[in-house]
Amino acid sequence: MAQQAYVSETVGDGKGPKRPGSRLRRLAQRLFSGWRGDPRIWRRGIVLAVLALLLALVMLLHSRIPNQVGNLGSLTETFLPWLGLIVPLLLLCALIRKSATALLAILLPVIVWLNLFGGLLFDRTGTGGDLMVATHNVNADNPDPSATARAVASSGADVLALEEIPNTAVPVYEKALAPTYRYHAVVGTVGLWSTYPMSDVHAVDIKLGWERAMRATVATPKGPIAVYVAHLPSVRVKMAAGFTARQRDKSADALGEAIAGESLKRVVLLGDLNGTMNDRSLNAVTSQMRSTQGAAGSGFGFSWPASFPMARIDQIMVKGVEPRSSWTLPRTGSDHLPVAARVKLDTSS
Repeated sequence: MAQQAYVSETVGDGKGPKRPGSRLRRLAQRLFSGWRGDPRIWRRGIVLAVLALLLALVMLLHSRIPNQVGNLGSLTETFLPWLGLIVPLLLLCALIRKSATALLAILLPVIVWLNLFGGLLFDRTGTGGDLMVATHNVNADNPDPSATARAVASSGADVLALEEIPNTAVPVYEKALAPTYRYHAVVGTVGLWSTYPMSDVHAVDIKLGWERAMRATVATPKGPIAVYVAHLPSVRVKMAAGFTARQRDKSADALGEAIAGESLKRVVLLGDLNGTMNDRSLNAVTSQMRSTQGAAGSGFGFSWPASFPMARIDQIMVKGVEPRSSWTLPRTGSDHLPVAARVKLDTSS
């Protein structure tokens, strides 16, 4: 007589491997235990709901926040993406309070944030390009300018802009970059190095009283382009005065006016603008040029401070050319990260 084999299975003994799905279900059950049939879930968390609505309004109407008092609008716009970090905190509080009203309200800032910055979460980089450009605020107090110069030169950039170069360090940068770049010019505290010939080099008046911006024509194999290098004045956050950016704003207007009067159709702006693309005070520049990071980058591309980047204030902007890719370079001895981009000059095809 054939002997039957019986297979027994132990279910739910707690000794077998736990599936991730079951863990999530148990967590959800614990979080939402006691919610069903409790009418108070709609009455609790009204304060949280109001805070969520206010957060959504700040992000949605950031351009309406006045700058008259401490440049509050520009300050908000500088760190606008980081307001999204408030959402998880509100969500946690809503779960603890067991408030359905707060949970629904939190959807609003989520939708607004995704509308503003959701596109930056995806990789927009392309391939190809006729020219690679890079810019770096090297920091006047850089402990090793020679190493910094070699690092950015090794990126392969055809055109390199440097800002915040002290007079005493100019020979150091010139010597370190000479093997890579045949042509260069330094105007005040900014400089431009190129593998292609340069002409019509001159300072750009950004209403400072000293030279922190320049312009040059670079003769690329695809034809001439106008390259601007600028280091706009720094901004500070002070308890008494708020976001002190008046001089930066004045210089941005002057830079925008110079670019608007440019005779060449293809223009590249490299530099430390001490402001983000969301900052309305840079409209004189941003309204007529495209950010390579926004058009062809991956992520937010934060460049400052180098130790923990929180804002992209170092910019590569273009007009009359097509951005193909944009990225940050490895950290150097500066407090800024270098940024680079590859652009297509021949846009006829």
